[in-house]
Amino acid sequence: MLDTLDAAAVRRWCASGLAALRRHQGEIDDLNVYPVPDGDTGTNLVLTLTSAQQALAMDLGTLPDDGHTPHGHALRLMARGALLGARGNSGVILSQILRGFADALAAEPAVRGRQLAAALTDAATAAYGAVARPVEGTLLSVVAAAARAAEQADSDDLRVVARAAAGGAARALARTPEQLPELARAGVVDAGGRGLCVLLDALVEVITGESPRQPTPAPTAVRPPATAVRETGSPEYAYEVQFLLDAPAEAVTRLRAELDALGDSLVIVGDGDATWNVHVHVNDVGAAVEAGVVAGRPHRISVTRFADQVAPAPPPPTVLPDGRAAVVVAAGAGLAELFGAEGATVVPGNPSTGELLDAIRATAAARVVVLPNDPNTQSVASAAAREAHRLGVKVSVVPTRSPVQALAALAVRDPGRRFEDDVIAMAEAAGACRYAEVCHASREALTVAGPCRSGDVLALVEGEVHLIGSDLVDTCTAVVDRMLGGGGELVTLLCGADAPAGLADRVREHVERAWPFVEVQAYEGGQPHYPLLVGVE
Repeated sequence: MLDTLDAAAVRRWCASGLAALRRHQGEIDDLNVYPVPDGDTGTNLVLTLTSAQQALAMDLGTLPDDGHTPHGHALRLMARGALLGARGNSGVILSQILRGFADALAAEPAVRGRQLAAALTDAATAAYGAVARPVEGTLLSVVAAAARAAEQADSDDLRVVARAAAGGAARALARTPEQLPELARAGVVDAGGRGLCVLLDALVEVITGESPRQPTPAPTAVRPPATAVRETGSPEYAYEVQFLLDAPAEAVTRLRAELDALGDSLVIVGDGDATWNVHVHVNDVGAAVEAGVVAGRPHRISVTRFADQVAPAPPPPTVLPDGRAAVVVAAGAGLAELFGAEGATVVPGNPSTGELLDAIRATAAARVVVLPNDPNTQSVASAAAREAHRLGVKVSVVPTRSPVQALAALAVRDPGRRFEDDVIAMAEAAGACRYAEVCHASREALTVAGPCRSGDVLALVEGEVHLIGSDLVDTCTAVVDRMLGGGGELVTLLCGADAPAGLADRVREHVERAWPFVEVQAYEGGQPHYPLLVGVE
């Protein structure tokens, strides 16, 4: 049992909260009253808290010189990670709850009952402040009730206040169908509120060492997906738009007004470091993204068309005990075509755990290899693999960090080998393929290769900036030369959606002149942001 909430307890809370959300992920997803990615609340909360835990795991234990206590520093890291990894409406609101919680406790020398109650009050205030049009009967109502119950406990005993908060949240969750007719018609409680109850129960368990009694949600009603209402917002809007934004606060104030006029379900949250997470439902996607461009630098842009999600899910295919398959994450039509020609199932870039799990199950194979092609997707792939194991599907994740590595891995795939041996061969082939990415700098920065300015051409090798140039073709040929200087027999070029005409031909001609014994293969990848991806084997 704990008398105060220290840094070690914060880390245990994040880990146990994530584990609990994963256990309840399917249950929370089933509480949604509209089958869209924005409504996959359980999955979105898992991804959001996974990012928070990764931020804590990357911390080297050093405290910044800003007066924050160790527990305050841990809470700030947790909130920052949640903000950057937030998925969906509930994930974005949760990140703001964690931020309010962290801000309140950052400089507190000791966190006892009254400090915890005050932090929950600040968290609720931050959550309401982030939503353009707050709606009762949602996650907002549940966090507000938790804060009120904690304040009414009027105690310095951390355990008493934590139990009171969890109990208040559970009672508020049970009342959500009375507040939202949509929930009552669907026969469910609010999904985001249920997720918050899971997290507060995990906090009680960390503080007291006792497993709290789990609240029982209302039963899920059988309902036709095409006629149900979505979790949040009006059905008048056809698209969900979400992105991270680097912008000053005054620009975000203007952006909030512009997006509020375009749609609904608007949530904009930040962490005080000029990074914001923007979520809105609109009909005019271009106008929403353009408003973000005017305000600052939008990135990690995600657009979902609700109409593509309303068809009832087909029954899961029968798993073939001897079947094998490969699932590959790829952003770009050309890449999807390349991987499809290799017999792989292709999932669009930046997928959720649920999307990857659906793709794994759709293969109907008992043994599946997953190629994430992005460091940020590896944790999602691992989470999907764990879920698939529970369904009797053996999944191995080959940690590819670039599509060129996935092409190398698929080239050596051999169904005649044992699955485990085949995975090892694919991993070795991927590891032997060095990769580079060429893009334009979005802002000034200090890199390991020196300072860069907005618009400069950057060449990254294995994720690190190695070259800074002003001409795209010259930088592309220079990075190929640098990579071939370490040896290589095959160069693979993948041209992006914004690559100028003839880029691959210019690089190929250079290699043929400078490295006559090296083979070059070039394809139209269609990937965003990177005019050229390079692989050397």
